[in-house]
Amino acid sequence: MVQETKQFTIIVTFLTMFLFSFQLFPIVICDTRPIPSNDLKLNKWIDYNVKKFKEGKSKLPQMNSNLDGVQMNSNLDDVLAVAEAGVKVITVKRDGSGNFWTVTDAINSIPKGNTNRVIIKIGRGWYWEKVTIDRSKRFITLYGEDPKDMPQIIFNGTAAQYGTMNSATVAVESDYFVAVNIIFLNSAPMPDGKRVGAQAVAMRISGDKATFDNCKFIGYQDTLCDDRGKHIFRNCYIEGTMDFIFGNGQSQYLNTAIRSISNGVGFITAHARENETEESGFVFVQCSITGTGKAELGRAWKQSSRVIYAYTYMDSLILGKGWSDGMTDNEHKPVYYGEYKCYGPGASSSDRAKFVKILSDGEAKPFLSISFLDGNKWILPPLKM
Repeated sequence: MVQETKQFTIIVTFLTMFLFSFQLFPIVICDTRPIPSNDLKLNKWIDYNVKKFKEGKSKLPQMNSNLDGVQMNSNLDDVLAVAEAGVKVITVKRDGSGNFWTVTDAINSIPKGNTNRVIIKIGRGWYWEKVTIDRSKRFITLYGEDPKDMPQIIFNGTAAQYGTMNSATVAVESDYFVAVNIIFLNSAPMPDGKRVGAQAVAMRISGDKATFDNCKFIGYQDTLCDDRGKHIFRNCYIEGTMDFIFGNGQSQYLNTAIRSISNGVGFITAHARENETEESGFVFVQCSITGTGKAELGRAWKQSSRVIYAYTYMDSLILGKGWSDGMTDNEHKPVYYGEYKCYGPGASSSDRAKFVKILSDGEAKPFLSISFLDGNKWILPPLKM
């Protein structure tokens, strides 16, 4: 009986992949229209995508109960469609009432080569852990059960102890990762300019096709390492002092609050694109930038750094020149720094550095669609449980 069940599951999976390969069900998941310019329209745009996703699922044939009766959408990556058809939920609770006490134990329970979505539902409270999800464990979701009292994953690793990249409280190296309602926090003290290796990462995302919804990233220098791969951040909060969004990711940040808490002059981004042929870049759409001290929107870590802000509120902490094209005063790199219809006291372009682009409609358009991330293949509607 077990052998027959396995054979049936293999046959269903094969048929599903076959249908996908011939695109017999051309259903749209994500809207390809430009991301809108204000909060109300953005919410309607997201709702539209969710509606289309549900409509797409309803038009596909009902799958057998061996796949939990979940209907697939053929525009998804094939492996993702199969993974979403076999969802498993496990729980982590500090009071011992869940399947596991710690996030690490829950992750360790997932086999290498996992092919189904595993949702780790985490109870409220703080979890003092240093978590790594290696590349062999795809399709993992960390889900905070209470969006009003989000669980916090906390550690105090620094570059002096682990190296910058490995100092992360949570490091994700696998593809198709999702986080919802989680606070990622590195509690190491603020760098004082004297201590060597004081950088401290709260989250490092190195896998491809990752989604963050309603998450917070809190630290000082190097808070969020958006390392590599395609990522989307929706309705998040990011706090830090220096280069606190850095890496070579190809990412969109939608409706995300960015708070600089530098005592002097800080830098929000440090993008690491090596050359102009790479598709990577940070795109901030409908975000807000507030905080203390002064800040610049970004500085070039690698040769061809690329960062764009669109429809974003910039408070008075943003310096007039806005950006730096190198990490030292004598560097001048061929960067791509763009601003499009931003507003607020820090958004004035009159004193911007000469290498900054005030984008036209046509220049901004490629960055204002989910197609920048090939998002119709992998971005799912916000998860609610």
